[in-house]
Amino acid sequence: MTLNELKPGESGTITAVGGEGALRCRLLDMGIIPKTVVTLRKTAPMGDPIELHLRGYDLTIRLDDAKNIEISPITAEGKDRT
Repeated sequence: MTLNELKPGESGTITAVGGEGALRCRLLDMGIIPKTVVTLRKTAPMGDPIELHLRGYDLTIRLDDAKNIEISPITAEGKDRT
C-alpha cells in the first residue's frame, strides 16, 4: 500500500521510500524514512496536496510524491496489518 491510499485519520508505518535522485533525497531529508509512523491529517479540497503528521510536526506533500512512499497500515489496535 502507498501513502496516497490512506484516508484522513488513518495511520501507517513507512516501509520504503521510492523515487529517484533529488526527489528521494528530499523526502528522506523531511523525515520520511522507514519505520516512521505517519498519520494523514487532511487533504486539500481537490485532493492534492495532503497534510501528514509525523515525528511531531505537520508536513504537506503532493499526491504524486506520496505514491512513492510504501506503508504498512496500522489498525485501530495500533498494530501493523501485514
